Amino acid sequence: MIPDTLRQLIDATDGQREAEWEGRRLLLLNAQWGELAISLQGAQVLHFLPFADEAGRASSTRPAPGTEDGWLWVTPTPQAMPGAIRGGIPVCWPWFADESPDGKGPMHGPARTAPWRVDAVDDSVSGSGVEIHLSPEERLHDQLVPNVVIHANDKRLTVELMTRHAGTTPVKLTGALHSYFAVADTHRCRVEGLAGARYLDKLEHFAEHHQQGELGIRGALDRIYQSNRAVVLDDGQRRLLISKQGSDSTVVWHPGDGLPDDTPASAGLRFVCVEAACTRVDPVWLVPDSQHLLSTTIVREEQPA
Repeated sequence: MIPDTLRQLIDATDGQREAEWEGRRLLLLNAQWGELAISLQGAQVLHFLPFADEAGRASSTRPAPGTEDGWLWVTPTPQAMPGAIRGGIPVCWPWFADESPDGKGPMHGPARTAPWRVDAVDDSVSGSGVEIHLSPEERLHDQLVPNVVIHANDKRLTVELMTRHAGTTPVKLTGALHSYFAVADTHRCRVEGLAGARYLDKLEHFAEHHQQGELGIRGALDRIYQSNRAVVLDDGQRRLLISKQGSDSTVVWHPGDGLPDDTPASAGLRFVCVEAACTRVDPVWLVPDSQHLLSTTIVREEQPA
């Protein structure tokens, strides 16, 4: 679910164009294969809607404007610039949460709100999709260089965050692709695939537990699961298979009743975060001339009979 003003911009797009929304430059695509919206503040995917049916078959016609919801959620009341947009798939780099090396850096790192540029848009990679390359407009780290590549087609979305070490000394890296998924009702959601996994509960000062059965969400939740497995997010209406690469932490987050200031109560039960992450429990050490790929891929699954 996305704000009405963003929905209107997408509906008014035929093919590809740049537009402005809430003081930010966007890249918008409304093509035969589906819809995509990217904020150039943070290289952040805000919206994705493929035009395939539940069984993954390509649709021969576009749905009528506004008749289908995308897979990602964005708050209807985003912060003004230079604040971050809550929702979509924020890029957290080169650290996750408040884990900056000196303890003074911005939440989730400077890439989160930095200006990015579009280096290439390739719609020839397949007959039904697009590949978009982005890089930051300015240097964000003294040794590390990030790039984002977004692959979207009529069946799936993949976001890749590549970090290249261009310096001379080892660097510890954490980060995340902090995906906000649109759901019908948070309290009816299940996250399947984490049963038995060890997790650290941030709401209990990082106390260690093991997940018993599949995960349901009934209130505030902030957990770091030590798992590299794919999971399924099921809200009773849609099942999304969420897989990843380069990540040994899966973060599941919802604020419960303690909603952030930029999230109205009416939207509080319309999202769940399931994040591909590298956290304090499994940081990546990069040496000179090495690189690390963190990615997440989202595909719709058929509802079980």
